[in-house]
Amino acid sequence: MIGRITGTLLEKTPPTVCIDVGGVGYEIDVPMTTLYNLPETGGKVTLYTHLAVREDAHVLYGFLSAQDRSAFRALIKVTGIGARTALAVLSGMSVQDLADAITRQETGMLTRVPGIGKKTAERLLLELRGKLGADFGSAPGTVSSGRDDILNALLSLGYSGAESQSALKTLPEGVDVAEGIRLALKSLSRH
Repeated sequence: MIGRITGTLLEKTPPTVCIDVGGVGYEIDVPMTTLYNLPETGGKVTLYTHLAVREDAHVLYGFLSAQDRSAFRALIKVTGIGARTALAVLSGMSVQDLADAITRQETGMLTRVPGIGKKTAERLLLELRGKLGADFGSAPGTVSSGRDDILNALLSLGYSGAESQSALKTLPEGVDVAEGIRLALKSLSRH
């Protein structure tokens, strides 16, 4: 409904900012990563927004990039993750760090975020796998590297992120995907 807002930044009261758009002040909740990168009050700002309509409130969430908003939307679709927790995740790490954690299936990065325990981190990794991974945020039409394809194949086969990364390190430079998968599986079978 409200996809983007451009206006004058009136105030910052973490985690909320107020933006004046044509005489109307919009209160928007933002992750700390967005808050730190906003101009001083009085400056012009554009935020990509997500409107959450609940029984008791209409809440706008704002982000500096469409990629951040997409990550937020993916997070709130995970069972048991609400908007506040999604904001906490995006406040505690960049979208790229989140995508890396998902690709590598590392719970450690997520459990450093306040409010995210081991079980919640595991659920996030499981439900976001394939939706928000290494290729998240790459420009449309770009080709993922062969190493990314090999990594994704190993993860799909059930190997952990650490095992997969370890197997990738044993591969020669420039190996094609099919040969890389074969060599990685051979390496993993030795352990």
